[in-house]
Amino acid sequence: MTASLMALTASDALTIVNNFLLLFGGIAAFIIGMNMMGTNLEKAAGRHMRRLMAKATKNRFLGVGTGAAVTAIVTSSSATTVMIVGFVNVGLMTLTQAVSVIMGANIGTTITAFITAISTTGGTLEITSVFACLAFAGVLMNMLGKKDIIKYVGLILAGLGLIFIGMNTMSVSMGELMAEKVISHDATGEAILVDNPIASFVKGMFSAIGGNANGNLTWQIPVLFLLGAVLTGLVQSSAAVTAIVMSLARAEAVDLPFAMFVILGTNVGTCVTALLSSLGTNVNARRTAFVHFSFNIIGGIIFMIPLAFPFVSNGIATVLQSVTDVIAIQIALFHMFFNIVTTLILLPFQNMLVKLAMFVVRDKKGAAVQGVGEEDETLDYRLLKTPAIAIGQARKQIVKMGNLAFENYKLSLEMLLSGDLSKAEDFAEREKHINEYNHYINSYLVKLSLEPLSQTDEKKLSSFYHVTSDLERIGDYAENIVEYAQTAVKDKIVFSEHALEEIREMDSHLTELYKYVKMSFERINLSYLRNIDIEEQATDKLCVQMQQSHLRRLTENRCTAEAGAIFLQLAINMERIGDHMKNISNSVKDYAPPVKQ
Repeated sequence: MTASLMALTASDALTIVNNFLLLFGGIAAFIIGMNMMGTNLEKAAGRHMRRLMAKATKNRFLGVGTGAAVTAIVTSSSATTVMIVGFVNVGLMTLTQAVSVIMGANIGTTITAFITAISTTGGTLEITSVFACLAFAGVLMNMLGKKDIIKYVGLILAGLGLIFIGMNTMSVSMGELMAEKVISHDATGEAILVDNPIASFVKGMFSAIGGNANGNLTWQIPVLFLLGAVLTGLVQSSAAVTAIVMSLARAEAVDLPFAMFVILGTNVGTCVTALLSSLGTNVNARRTAFVHFSFNIIGGIIFMIPLAFPFVSNGIATVLQSVTDVIAIQIALFHMFFNIVTTLILLPFQNMLVKLAMFVVRDKKGAAVQGVGEEDETLDYRLLKTPAIAIGQARKQIVKMGNLAFENYKLSLEMLLSGDLSKAEDFAEREKHINEYNHYINSYLVKLSLEPLSQTDEKKLSSFYHVTSDLERIGDYAENIVEYAQTAVKDKIVFSEHALEEIREMDSHLTELYKYVKMSFERINLSYLRNIDIEEQATDKLCVQMQQSHLRRLTENRCTAEAGAIFLQLAINMERIGDHMKNISNSVKDYAPPVKQ
């Protein structure tokens, strides 16, 4: 090798450096393409993905199918598993339901391996050239398209093209780096063939750990398994490591049995992302990440034991080679075979995997019952990468904030009418939570706004800011009513029976109004707008009526000036609470589907 290195000129060394740079650039283009395609597929199918996840709760077989489908969409089992950890953390999915979805995710990720394998095949018309042209068409669609779906499809095509371009770049650069002979020049400048020092070094290294041992692997097996796991854990992409292994195999630096054990390792390495994402989550979310890890570890062991025998690994290699002579597709087929067989073996033991996770990841002793502050954590930042689902979670938290605000309004009115201020501390505590919700939700919305959103999701997000503001104002008006109650108790002010009847009538309209507004916002349904308009108009008319009645009672000396001042302010505050409720229902008009006639 030293002699070969000495024979290379500065120009030859520069060629090697260029090939290394192209290799790294190819890896970068491949990963960017995967992310671009997955992100835009998720945006284009956001609502459908939510429906798929809902179906996962039906039974374990639907769970496997859902996991496979979603992973095929986002082209990353790590992304799907992180999503599932987030779902379990916020209570959208139970730990038992998550297990089958994780198994399906491992099957779905094999689609990525096939895309990678196909990109290495050639023919009369190189497939990479076709997809490179599609990438260009995709860029034009994204630039010129006016509808969101056209832009998404354009970026999907661009991402797919980048995958093929990146893989082709890796394959070409790896092929040149792994060539046995390279052209160099002697002292006279004449071209000569010399041994490729890079190829000699890499092939020697892989040969030392069984790279071309024709399946006769013994002690090398755990080394290869660990190599795949560590590399995948470092780059956090099993697809990228699989692509590198395919490139090495195409350059004949490694054989199929070698690649099999590295692929087994990549399945374990991909668990690192989910394990990291589970940090800081609740106990069931951490158990979900552990289930993913244990599933791949157990599956790896199940396969490693028989594959350790040469006749088994050579037999599988022979079968795969009889299907296709393209080694990259052979690797992709093995990847799929491993995940399908592991799922079939472990699916009946789903409950045992759950029990194992519960045994390893224990509940903390003396764990407190969840309160309002802990419920805030259901706005899981792991869901930001799936905006359609993150927006759904934000909506749920806004509904909780609305319930708190309306409960405080009812409590404030109760204190005013009864003269009992014993619940003032409860009111203050709830008002504190309302402010915390407002700050927490808006902080989450700001981070969500930085993610790529569809046009409809942008409208929803924009309206949410206004809704939280309206809810906070309802809470503020409730505070005003508490102050009126304190003044009434202090000055011993008593309302007339007629005044009390008007207050109760206004309250009944506000109660009905909130019921319809909540259903309209929570269900994204405009069919309640007619009832909302009726109740809100009733509060407007009643506010005017209350003012007129007060003046009449005042002139008839049936009401004191002090009681009248509180009564008038109360009427105005209640009417404004109704206005803010109406604002919330109006916000739904921006994105809700029209009512079917």
